[in-house]
Amino acid sequence: MQEGKRNEMEREVDVKLTPLCLPKPHLGEPKDLSSLRMQPVQENVLTLSLTLDKILARDTVQVELIPEKKGLFLKHVEYQVTSQHYKISVYRRYTDFDVFHEVLLQRFAYRVVPALPPKRMLKGNPISRFIMGRRRALCRFLNLVARHPFFSEDELVKTFLTFSGSDVQIKLRDSYKRTRDEFMTNRIATQSKEYLPSDIQAQFSTSREMIRNIHNSFQKLRDRAEKMAERSKENATDLLMFGRELSTLGSDSSSLPSMASSQSTWGTLRQALKSLSVEFAVLSDKAAQQGRREEDDVVEKLNLFLDLLQSYRDLCERHEKGVLHEHQRALHKYGVMKRQMMSATVQPKEQASVEQLESRIIQQENAIQTMELRNYFSLFCLHQETQLIFAYLPITSHILGSFVNSQVQGHREMGEVWNELQPKLSCLFAENNGLKSI
Repeated sequence: MQEGKRNEMEREVDVKLTPLCLPKPHLGEPKDLSSLRMQPVQENVLTLSLTLDKILARDTVQVELIPEKKGLFLKHVEYQVTSQHYKISVYRRYTDFDVFHEVLLQRFAYRVVPALPPKRMLKGNPISRFIMGRRRALCRFLNLVARHPFFSEDELVKTFLTFSGSDVQIKLRDSYKRTRDEFMTNRIATQSKEYLPSDIQAQFSTSREMIRNIHNSFQKLRDRAEKMAERSKENATDLLMFGRELSTLGSDSSSLPSMASSQSTWGTLRQALKSLSVEFAVLSDKAAQQGRREEDDVVEKLNLFLDLLQSYRDLCERHEKGVLHEHQRALHKYGVMKRQMMSATVQPKEQASVEQLESRIIQQENAIQTMELRNYFSLFCLHQETQLIFAYLPITSHILGSFVNSQVQGHREMGEVWNELQPKLSCLFAENNGLKSI
């Protein structure tokens, strides 16, 4: 009995000690394992993958004047702002735009923030023309802001485009107080130096000069486009007045003198001239439409890009006169304090004053370190904003397309009216169709 139990226990021990026959994993050759090694993900945060179509697709904002709100003074002018992205309309005054621009510039001091149009009208400029020009400029401002890749989705922008309360200015200031400037919230702000190329200053200088030349050329294009739009409007006025004078001439009911009545065809011609003001009014309307097309489709697109280019030049000045200048001033102040400290160690002074100077030096070192980080972050943002400018450059094709289409449409429409008018003047042309030289 005991022997049977002992044999059974020995069999259980043998089972426990027998290794399990598990499948052996096939790892392959060591060289095959190299492909399985984890590769570090290189995040290219400096380069923007932007196209003009993607930028324009972010949002389209309409700014319309509210006629019934317009009073004697400009402060009563109100605008209806409609965002296609948020699908909402809100009402804003110029002072709301002013506060929005102020906090936007504080939050994104290292980005291209377009300027606002002037608050007050210049001398000699008709008030109606000034108000319409300002509406156009505010519309361009909002579209550039709403399409910017770095602050289009920011709480400030969203508040301005969607908040329907009466205290929008308070909401904007509160929003900025919560978030502060971009340097404080950007996750890579303190590591910007690591992402910058070694020749960043050379790249910046080259790009800045190129963009300056582009800016100058586009200003000249805009000036010429404005003159063409003005000429179309003047042509509309001239055609209308030409037709009216013909009508006046044909409406003269004075009797012809006896010496002319026998052979003159003036009586017949006069009747034909009387009705021509209608056709010339149509021609005038077509010319006016042409001027509006040139203004809306060509001049405005040129002004939009010019606003962006000017804001880039303003950004470059803020970098040089702002962060860079403050950094240099801080370094100079630090050098003065270090010399004072060296003087204090040579000439015995009170311990309290020496300790106070040491504390100030430490504070200044911390301030310099922060300014250096801000300076590199400013360069980092400049590099990205430069890419944004170049991403906008294909707008040139949009402008040229609008220009050509407006000319084709305008000439075709006016040509149709002239062709319809020609048969009506057959009695004036007589036998030579009006082409005989005089």
